[in-house]
Amino acid sequence: MSMIPQFEQAEITHFIPSVPTFDGVLNVLVFNMERGVHLDEIGDYLEQNPDARPFDIILANEMDDGCTRSGQKDTAKALAERLGMDVVFGLEFIELVDPKNKKGYHGNAIFSRFPITRSRIVRLPEENNWYFDRQRRIGGRLAILAELDLGTKNVTVGTIHLENRTDGAGRKRQLLTVLEAAESFAGDGPVILGGDLNTNTFDGRDKIEIQRIAADPRLQRSCLEDVFEKEGCLPAAVSFGYTPVPESPLPTRRKPLPQGGDLLLRLDWILLKNARSDSSRTLSTKRADCGFAAAGSSLERFSGEELSDHNAVWSRCLL
Repeated sequence: MSMIPQFEQAEITHFIPSVPTFDGVLNVLVFNMERGVHLDEIGDYLEQNPDARPFDIILANEMDDGCTRSGQKDTAKALAERLGMDVVFGLEFIELVDPKNKKGYHGNAIFSRFPITRSRIVRLPEENNWYFDRQRRIGGRLAILAELDLGTKNVTVGTIHLENRTDGAGRKRQLLTVLEAAESFAGDGPVILGGDLNTNTFDGRDKIEIQRIAADPRLQRSCLEDVFEKEGCLPAAVSFGYTPVPESPLPTRRKPLPQGGDLLLRLDWILLKNARSDSSRTLSTKRADCGFAAAGSSLERFSGEELSDHNAVWSRCLL
C-alpha cells in the first residue's frame, strides 16, 4: 500500500452547476450502493424517490472504479456528474480476483451540492487482512473527511466504512480513529459523519454465531434493539459529543443466510456534532418498494430484487 499513492489521495471533482444558498438546513443521505452495480437504477432512485429528496449531501460506501462487475465505470464520478454534485473519492481496496478489471478500485465517496474545499483520507486500524480472503484484495477500511463551503460558514462531513469481519471492540478502535481525526480537522465547527458502521452486534468472522442468531428470533431482534449495548463504537461517538441517527431500530441491511432468507441488521448511521436532526427516515431499496419509478426509466424496467443489500438513511440536519 505504501507504494501506491492512490491509497492516500482524496480526489475531488467539481460538477456543481451553481451553488445553492444555505438556509441553515442540510439534508443528508447515507447510502451503501453495493459497488454501484445498478448505477443507472440508483440514479433514478435518487431522482425519483420522494422520500430521498431533497438531499444536499450523500455519504456513500462501496463505489467501484474500473471493475468488470460494474461495467468498468468510475461510478462515483458518473453519479456525481448526473446529479450535478461535487464528489470526493477515497480508495479502500484494489480488487485482485478478476483479471479483466481495468483498475479494480473500490472505495467510498462524499457527494455535495456545496463546494468541497478540502479533504483528507483517514486510514483505519486493520482488523482483517482481506488479501487472504476469497475476495482477495489489498487495502483496508477508511473514512473520508471533507470541508464544505456553505457561504456563511463551513461544515465538516465524513463518510465511514468500518470493518464487518471483526467484533465490536475492533469497530470501536476504528471509529475512535475517525473521531479523533475529525476533531483535528473540524475544530469547533459542526460535523456530520455517516456511513456503514457494520454494527452487526456480533463478530462477522464467527460463522457459528451467525448461524445461532439466524436460528433464534430473539437473537435476531437483539441485532436491531440492542446495538448500543453490544457495539462500543456508538457510545464512543456519544462520548465525543455526537448524536447517532436514526433512533428507531429499523433494519438497514439484509444479510443473506446460507440456508436462505435474510438476517436484518442495523448498520448505517448518521453522527451529528454541533448539529441536530429534526426528522429522519429509513428508505427501502427493494424493487418492490419502488412504486414511484417513472414510466420507461431504468428503475421501472429493473427486474432484480434490490438495488443494494442496504437501505438508505435520510436526515434533515439543522446547523
